[in-house]
Amino acid sequence: MTTKTFNVTGMKCMGCVSNVEKALNALDGVASAKADLTAKTATVEYDETKVGFAQMQEAVEKLGFEVTE
Repeated sequence: MTTKTFNVTGMKCMGCVSNVEKALNALDGVASAKADLTAKTATVEYDETKVGFAQMQEAVEKLGFEVTE
């Protein structure tokens, strides 16, 4: 398993945090995802043979947030 933390711009409330976590946790290969409203980050533990940063980025950006490494 690999753990990666990336920046998520645009989260303004706990609902946003929940939506980001749900989108990431729904991806095949993601073991856990935790978003942090204060730090404006998401930390994901994942199997890099099943999912990559680009797929995680796309899942979160579909919600209207910006993701950067």
